[in-house]
Amino acid sequence: MSTSTLDVPGALAAPPPPTTPPRRRTTGGSRLSFLRRWISPVALVGLWQLASVSGVLEERKLAAPSQIFATAVELIADGTLGPATLVSLQRVGFGFAIGAGVGLVLAVIAGLNRVGNDSVDPIMQMLRTLPHFGLIPLFIIWMGVGEAPKVALIAMGVAFPLYLNTLAGIGGIDTKMLDAARSMNLTWGQRLRHVVIPGALPQTLTGLRQSLGIAWLSLIVAETISASSGLGYTINLAREFQRTDIVVVGLAVYSILGLVTDAIVRNLERRALAWRS
Repeated sequence: MSTSTLDVPGALAAPPPPTTPPRRRTTGGSRLSFLRRWISPVALVGLWQLASVSGVLEERKLAAPSQIFATAVELIADGTLGPATLVSLQRVGFGFAIGAGVGLVLAVIAGLNRVGNDSVDPIMQMLRTLPHFGLIPLFIIWMGVGEAPKVALIAMGVAFPLYLNTLAGIGGIDTKMLDAARSMNLTWGQRLRHVVIPGALPQTLTGLRQSLGIAWLSLIVAETISASSGLGYTINLAREFQRTDIVVVGLAVYSILGLVTDAIVRNLERRALAWRS
């Protein structure tokens, strides 16, 4: 009878079979995946164009993609689209800055102090359940029909997602880290900088992306009410004349701006959280 290697005293165990290292995604594979994601949108636009050319889709209901593209070029050339876009960007910028500042400050107050939490959080939880679009009549009564109610509507939409996510991020910080910071006699500002901000940053960036999306939705609603400039005003004016091509151009610009701002935040997230990879 033959004796296996493992039965012989002092014999070395057989080496384990070589493991195959995980395959890395090649650049060509990533490029192919990127191209595949464009197939369905391009096919949809092609069907849309075909339906418009064949008369299945009436122009007064929805203009053809070719007509929309031509209208966009025309609006850029005659100086209509650029200034309207800048006005909308300005409104989002002001509203986002105010809402983000309020949301972050209140989240820090509520997250780092029990008295602050008991004072701030109940009010924020009540206010966030209100449909902020339903407050438009009150905003108009309080602030008139100028820029203030539009900026306030955007700020209110921005504040709550950022507040909730940042508060959750602060609540998820290990208490041992905070205790260690206190034992090292770090000041409140140093604890905020070295412990609280890094610990809450992932959740805060998630709230930032959500807030930006709501900011653009709030802008669309705000600019369709008592506006005399901006993309919403252009869309409303086109609606009265049944210019669906201009309406779609305005909506497309809203969408592109939203995607660009989201991409900026995602890039910031990758850089700020590179230590997690």
